[in-house]
Amino acid sequence: MAKRVLMFPGQGSQYIGMGRAFYDQFPEAKEVFDKAGEVTGLDIAKLCFEENDQLNITEYTQICMLTEEVALLKVLLAKGFTFDVCTGLSLGEYAAVVASGAMSMEDAFKVVRNRGIFMQEAVPAGGAMNAVIGLDPEVIEKVCADVTAEGPAEGADADFPAGLPYVVSVANYNNPKQTVITGRKDAVEKAAEILSGQGALKCVPLNVSGPFHSKLLEGAGEKLGEVLADVELNDVAIPYVANVTADYVNQKEDIKPLLIKQVSSSVRFTQTIELLVRDGAEEFVEVGPGHTLTGFVKKIDRGLKTANIDTFEDFEKYFSEA
Repeated sequence: MAKRVLMFPGQGSQYIGMGRAFYDQFPEAKEVFDKAGEVTGLDIAKLCFEENDQLNITEYTQICMLTEEVALLKVLLAKGFTFDVCTGLSLGEYAAVVASGAMSMEDAFKVVRNRGIFMQEAVPAGGAMNAVIGLDPEVIEKVCADVTAEGPAEGADADFPAGLPYVVSVANYNNPKQTVITGRKDAVEKAAEILSGQGALKCVPLNVSGPFHSKLLEGAGEKLGEVLADVELNDVAIPYVANVTADYVNQKEDIKPLLIKQVSSSVRFTQTIELLVRDGAEEFVEVGPGHTLTGFVKKIDRGLKTANIDTFEDFEKYFSEA
């Protein structure tokens, strides 16, 4: 089914200057940045292009990345670029929903601006994430389940905010040998210790502001649902694959529940790529800052054709070789 796949990265690959060349050279890109600023009341161009301390803060990162990704999408479409299916990692799923035709960019900007705020506010003290390298996901899932079921060491709860659940789970299935775990810090550390003993090459603590894609962020998802309730969706024109299910979304009625659940659920990127490959995907094009997703795709199947369009040089190279 899917021959060319369009992919959008998630939070973490942002950098000062992303999208600047497109903003300067393409009216389609400038229009997107201007619209995002109008919807959110933020100077998105300034946040993306000028040195500042806010771009790496979740409530600003998310809206800036979405703006840049949609801007590049509009430039590609104006160039005549076509694709058969789209997907995105975490935040990147919103760019995929826009690319699918199911949500207007204006509504996406409104939703993601709130998503960033809700996630920032919901981040509990005492959360953590670790990247587990070189161990099968099934082993990681079992250890996380066992650690959660066993519960904290005696007296450990005194070190954490009252009522913070003792939980560790999978946040991201990035590729077959890189899985990210998330949850309460002591539970994550316990799981990492066990996984290291079971053969993990590394368990690397991530420099993040909270336990994203864990049960600890369910409250942010509930608040997001209130914002989504006012959004009118269109029929899906181009299928996209959702993070939560790693399956196609063809009906607009399925979109809001999946986006709500996504905040506190695992991102199944590996399973997404495997589905697309089974269905005949031949080319994976990452649009947005960095090349994280193309790297993951290569780890999943080195034989797949990949490209990333981040800089203007990437853009020119892609179309000169097309």
